[in-house]
Amino acid sequence: MLLKKISFTLSAIALLSGCASIVTDSAHPVAISSLPSNAEFAVVNQQGKTVHSGKTPATVTLKSDAGYFKGEKYTLKFQKEGYGTQSTPLNAHLNGWYWGNLLFLPVIGHLIVDPLTGAMWALPESKPVVLVPKE
Repeated sequence: MLLKKISFTLSAIALLSGCASIVTDSAHPVAISSLPSNAEFAVVNQQGKTVHSGKTPATVTLKSDAGYFKGEKYTLKFQKEGYGTQSTPLNAHLNGWYWGNLLFLPVIGHLIVDPLTGAMWALPESKPVVLVPKE
């Protein structure tokens, strides 16, 4: 009886999770910095909504997904007096743990759980930017 309960519990855990969902999250901290520092920045998602703003250096936590099988694409906008306004992309990429599903849970984890939770995507750990002085 105890062996059946343990087997059932382990099976339920395996069926309800994906590799990336187990190891990571769908929101990631990103260190944003500029040279020179103390520049104002805004993080704009692909729908054009500002999801965070502040001054460099800063660490912000951002969602890596924009829907089922869709990674988020952000634009970072920087401005500082004496420097030109600058924009740079910050795009999600496939999480390496996502490929673990091919070994352990090829259908459930790879096609359902990780895409639905957004854990199949990751963001870079940092995004440094060098601002260009105005002439």
